[in-house]
Amino acid sequence: MSERIVIDPITRIEGHLRVEVEIEGGKIKEAYSSGTMVRGIETIVKGRDPRDVWAFVGRVCGVCTSTHSLCSVRAVENALDIVVPPNAELVRNLMATTLYMHDHVVHFYHLHALDWVDVVSALKADPVVASQAAQQLSSWPKSSAGYFMAIQERIKTFVGSGQLGIFANGYWGHPAYKLTPEQNLIAVAHYLEALEWQKEVVKIHTVFGGKNPHPNFVVGGMPCSINLNEANAINAERLAFVRQKLEEAKTFIDQVYIPDLLLIAGVYKDEWSKIGGGISNYLAFGDFPLYGYADVSDFCMPRGIVMNRDLGKVHPVDAASPDEIKEYIYHSWYAYKAGDKVGLHPFEGETSLHYTGPKPPYQHLTVEDKYSWIKTPRWKDSPMEVGPLARMVVAYAAGKEPQKTLIDSVLKQLELPVEALFSTLGRTAARGLETKLVADWALDFHDQLMDNLRHGDTRMVNHDNWQTNAWPAEAKGVGLTEAPRGALSHFIVIDDKRVKNYQMVVPTTWNASPRDEKGVLSAYEAALIGTPVHDPKQPLEILRTIHSFDPCLACAVHLYDEEGKYVHQMNTF
Repeated sequence: MSERIVIDPITRIEGHLRVEVEIEGGKIKEAYSSGTMVRGIETIVKGRDPRDVWAFVGRVCGVCTSTHSLCSVRAVENALDIVVPPNAELVRNLMATTLYMHDHVVHFYHLHALDWVDVVSALKADPVVASQAAQQLSSWPKSSAGYFMAIQERIKTFVGSGQLGIFANGYWGHPAYKLTPEQNLIAVAHYLEALEWQKEVVKIHTVFGGKNPHPNFVVGGMPCSINLNEANAINAERLAFVRQKLEEAKTFIDQVYIPDLLLIAGVYKDEWSKIGGGISNYLAFGDFPLYGYADVSDFCMPRGIVMNRDLGKVHPVDAASPDEIKEYIYHSWYAYKAGDKVGLHPFEGETSLHYTGPKPPYQHLTVEDKYSWIKTPRWKDSPMEVGPLARMVVAYAAGKEPQKTLIDSVLKQLELPVEALFSTLGRTAARGLETKLVADWALDFHDQLMDNLRHGDTRMVNHDNWQTNAWPAEAKGVGLTEAPRGALSHFIVIDDKRVKNYQMVVPTTWNASPRDEKGVLSAYEAALIGTPVHDPKQPLEILRTIHSFDPCLACAVHLYDEEGKYVHQMNTF
């Protein structure tokens, strides 16, 4: 006999996600993912000047800050045939690599690590043993016995006060936790260090974009003036500051994040390298251009699709083709003019809130009908997983270096086959390995920028086609990027110099969407099938797999009834 359990909201994510599963025989038999909020940003930007849209869509999310703005300006540039100067492309790369490093580290420690780390267990640790273990992991200087003793005292203070603060509401003592008390103490120490580290690396965004979150962008380049010798511009001193922050980030990633990741992977690999694979198709739009965005072959992250986990072939993808990407709403709380069964390419996409059927609040999802505010995207009618794992899988299948060599070396170190990539642990590991690569690329981008500047090239904006009198009467454009959470695409239709239609297909749209009309599951739902759950009242195993995707649904909202009255607030871990 099956048992239905509900987790709402899923916490330690961005936005509002509800997951319902049916458990039978101690394993998940059915799973349903529901986005319980609506954004409507696509509707807000209709009728606006296309050059202003980046500032609106950038506010979709404050976690993956800057990536929607970047995707938006690329869509407009694609529509109007605007070529970005090399320096602006490099600065965009620096902004994006900074986001990756910040986002991936914060995800690992502050959103996902507590699925693997038992904080309370750290109270039983021997600080001397923890120190010895930490020094074997890496040369990170904060590894003395006295340091770990001080961290342990901080945890005792939390517990002694009766309030665990940021560690409250955890499933501490759950048998699925496998780390030793000393390993848990090391991880908690690095959790706290990462809180301080993440405040520093984002200063790079303030240098080039003026602020963080939501730094500034501009169609045609970047809105910052660079002059090595000018006090009022981004000069040699500020660029040296950027270099310092990049080097600090690389050190933290190499000496803290990666060793912790390999530690956790080594402890949990026997079970979690076989769980949570889900669907077998992977999509990456690619990013980090070396010689201009038009030359896809020179992207550090390649573009393509791997079908059925066939690592011998990479399929091309054309986001502008009406025959490839389509969004369906069969199980989504929307209404298309042509009906619920039609799929629309985003150029013809609709964000209509005219659906009048049952919506939240609810006791259980009406899974036979509509049950999510997320549309269901498909590539040639196939579901896709997007994100760090997809990017690494596509790169591996393409024989791209240094990705392939790094993946092979880590698999060999952990004594795992390549099939282990297709799992909850593989997804978590891919994010960390990607962060290591991005930290190296960021320093390369900085070197390239400095070399251009020393040779007298200070161009940051291309004003060709900036004036509306040079625009065609109608234009369409696609902006593609790889957000930290996966393939991101913005589609713009311009008519009479204004936005006629705007659609965003975001990573979590691909991953968290409900099943399609044929009953084919998307990534979240498929990844949960077969997952063992020790205690339905403490569904730690579900959180591990869902968090491995790093869900990002949209910025926070509150739930009210039709009369505007406050309904309910639930505090969960």
